[in-house]
Amino acid sequence: MTELATRSAYGSLIEPTTLKIQRRLPGPIERVWAYLTESDLRKQWLAAGAMEMTVGASFELVWRNDELTDPPGQRPAGFGAEHRIQSKIIDVDPPRRLAFTFGNAGDVTFELEPRGDAVLLTVIHRRLPDRSTMLKVSAGWHAHLDVLVARATGQTPAPFWDGWSRLQQDYDRQLPPR
Repeated sequence: MTELATRSAYGSLIEPTTLKIQRRLPGPIERVWAYLTESDLRKQWLAAGAMEMTVGASFELVWRNDELTDPPGQRPAGFGAEHRIQSKIIDVDPPRRLAFTFGNAGDVTFELEPRGDAVLLTVIHRRLPDRSTMLKVSAGWHAHLDVLVARATGQTPAPFWDGWSRLQQDYDRQLPPR
């Protein structure tokens, strides 16, 4: 059984409105940092958008989830081919920590910690405004990180939307009602 298939692959609430999810990735830490901060690499697993690595710098994230995997799977109703949010860098300590606002849905922190030849990536999404957003974000981070792990390890990622839909149902069963 791989780490992706284990219970530990799921995110958990560490506070009522804060999700934490972790993945082990092949190092070195600078390689993982590049996947977080360089638009051309980040768009392969999450969203495009140039970032100036300066506290206070604004940037836009652009999701095109249909382009993450081939095939993309069945896109759920209510999702367009593209999604954009405005963000702002709130903390940066290369190559260990990056935090930014996440549109109107709180803020996200990426923390990187070397672990031998690997890197532990911790994603913490704070101030999730409601349960519906929490379910979308939980499934989203999980599915996007699965794509990142596949890309970083030279594997072919599973269809993104099919995984996202399954994961949203899983998180609906796992996360407490609000």
